[in-house]
Amino acid sequence: MDLEIDGNAALVTASSSGLGKASAKALARDGANVVINGRDGDRLDAALDEVREVATGDVVGVQADLTDKSDIERLVTRTVDEFGGLDHLVTSAGGPPSGPFLDTTDEDWYEAYDLLVMSVVRLVREAKPHLDENGGTIVTITSRSVKEAIDALVLSNAVRMSVIGLEKTLSVEFAPDVRVNAVLPGSHETPRIQSLVEQGVERGEYDSYEEGLSEWSEGVPLERIGDPMELGNTVAFLSSPRSGYINGQSIVIDGGSSASNL
Repeated sequence: MDLEIDGNAALVTASSSGLGKASAKALARDGANVVINGRDGDRLDAALDEVREVATGDVVGVQADLTDKSDIERLVTRTVDEFGGLDHLVTSAGGPPSGPFLDTTDEDWYEAYDLLVMSVVRLVREAKPHLDENGGTIVTITSRSVKEAIDALVLSNAVRMSVIGLEKTLSVEFAPDVRVNAVLPGSHETPRIQSLVEQGVERGEYDSYEEGLSEWSEGVPLERIGDPMELGNTVAFLSSPRSGYINGQSIVIDGGSSASNL
């Protein structure tokens, strides 16, 4: 299916790895010019090569820290300078540390809020004037933890809810010119999951990587965890005119493992 985004300009944050990178690949494959972003220069360079392998448009890498306001301003400015505008913003950020409530400090809470919420606030604030020009889109990548709390992830469970409240509010305030949606991923075979499984193999918890993945898949009706590109494809679709009547939605992508009715 032609997503009709050929030549559009997209900025995907935290896209040097994982679900952000998959989203950048999907957009670039379908013709968008894409700026990808990460804090680690070497990882960003490797991701840039990978995205360019599938791209049919231009791909640029910009090293930046999403907790730094000036870096966010520079990210948006660089995208507009490179491609003459900005049509699609995809926000992603690494997850906060795990742990129970009583082990979580005030500093942990403030850092999680700055990373997960204020990064989106600042990105949207900078991007909005450019998105208005051609009728753009915003897709926020959060977590299924906003629908169903996950054990020992109090920061993610609590703080990410703010992003969904923001997304829903913006979908009304910015309409009809800019559509705003969210995707809520469950487990996908990202480098983080791969590392956790490999550590389990080293500790003797699993006999093989495949056995570890199988355990991660328990409770998923599709009997597997997700391929990051499956989420990336959804992000690209939500960024395209093909999803033109989808606005203000939080779409769970977890193979049906969530027990939530809504």
